[in-house]
Formats: sequence, C-alpha cells, structure tokens
Amino acid sequence: MCIPCCICVSTSEVVVVERLGKFDRFIQPGLGIICCPCEQNAGHVSFRVQQLDVRVETKTKDNVFLTTVVSVQYQVIRENVYQAFYSLTNTAQQITAHVYDVMRSQLPTLELDAVFEAKEDLALAVKNALSETMTSYGYQILQALITDIDPDNRVKQAMNEINSAKRLKFAVAEKAEGQKILQVKSAEAEAEAKYLSGVGVAKQRKAIVDGLKSSIVDFSDGVKGASSKDVMDLLLLTQYFDCIRDVGSAGHCKTTFVPSGNVGGNIRNSLLVADAAKLS
Repeated sequence: MCIPCCICVSTSEVVVVERLGKFDRFIQPGLGIICCPCEQNAGHVSFRVQQLDVRVETKTKDNVFLTTVVSVQYQVIRENVYQAFYSLTNTAQQITAHVYDVMRSQLPTLELDAVFEAKEDLALAVKNALSETMTSYGYQILQALITDIDPDNRVKQAMNEINSAKRLKFAVAEKAEGQKILQVKSAEAEAEAKYLSGVGVAKQRKAIVDGLKSSIVDFSDGVKGASSKDVMDLLLLTQYFDCIRDVGSAGHCKTTFVPSGNVGGNIRNSLLVADAAKLS
C-alpha cells in the first residue's frame, strides 16, 4: 500500500524521483508528493553555478616546478538534467582529471616567464577541453580561470634578485649619464667663463695702453723739451709708487721694504739693462 508523502523542493533545484528503483520523474521547485514506499527521493540536482578549485603541480620547459590553481565554474544544463544526474558518479573528480590532463600537457612546453604571460591561453585551453567533454554529461563550463601561479620560494627569490640587478644596472647607467652631462656642462661653463675673462683682460689692457698713450701725448704737448723717454720714466715712477701704496694698504701686509737711493735712477738702470739684454 502506497502512502502519499509531501516533499518541498527549493528554488533552483529539482528532485529526482525513482519508482521501484527506476527513474520516474522530476519534481520542480515547490510542494511535491511522493508515494511511499513505492517511490523514493533518489537525489536532487542544483542549477546554481558551482566552482571547483583544482591545484596542479607540474614543471615547466626550463625544469622549474610550480603549483597552479585553476578555478572552474560550471552549471547543470536544464534540458540535460537526466544526464547530469545519472552519467557521472563524481562530477568534481571528472573535472579535476581533465584539468590535470590539460595543464600537465601545456605547461611543460612553456618556460617559467612565458607561463605568466600565457595565463589566458592556458585558461582557454582548459575551458575548451572541459566544454567538449562535460557537455555530453549535462554540464556547461561557464569559465576557467588560473587564479594562482606559485613557483618554489627559492625560484621567486632568484627572479626578484635578477629583476633587482637589472633595475640597479639601469639606475647606475642613468646616474653615470647624469654625471657626464654635469661634467660637460661644467666644462662648457668654465670655457665660456675663461673666454669672457680673456676678453675682459684684453679690453682692460687696451684701455691701459690707450690711457698711457693719451697721457704721453698730453704731457709732451704741455711740457716743452720733454722727450718720450722722460714721459715713460715719469709714468713708471708713478706706477711704482701706486704699487707701493697698494701693497702697504693691504690688510695682511705688516712690513714694506722700500729701496733707498735714487728710485728713478734704479728704475731707469733696470730698463737700460733690459734693453741691453734684448740687443745682445
């Protein structure tokens, strides 16, 4: 004798009902009735999106072992609920096996640096492989994401040291280039300063020569019978006393020695000796 029993089915789920061990029907969300003991609740199927995280350890082309985490998001196809419930004993194991197969066939063909750049390609390969297989079992693969790539700590440390060395090399090159620019600019400034200083000295000497020339002409015109030699002696004597005055007025000067005797004669004799040396 069968007794009706009420059963409540949650939203986004269906309940599989078997009658005497054979599939009979699906009970949709809401209130359902099962005739016990002829019928029984064999299980339920959820239409919600589910996620499975698969950790895969393998090596790369350059023999570096790493661990990757692949997150697979999948969902039961409403039209294929029967296949989704009865085709697979363990859906998670089936998906994990396919992820292992794809990742361990793809990663050994890539070097470590290329693995980080090929994340999207690897995820697409996993998704395509799973979609091709799981669709026949009543599941659709919504997304496959590689959420983590984790090499050994020593490998990560070595990669960081290589990156640090490259950046340090770049910094040293930039610093050297900056010092070179400073030295070049400093040399150019020094050359410009010396040029301007030379121009100033040349103009100063020209002004002195012009002044002396004007003084000689004025003195010769004002004093009758004065020769140019007398004028030069007078100018030399004047410059001599100006020099003595400047030296004596200097702050660090304590003592000034002035030669005795005929200063003008001494200067004249020095000039005569100099002229004789030139003639000889």
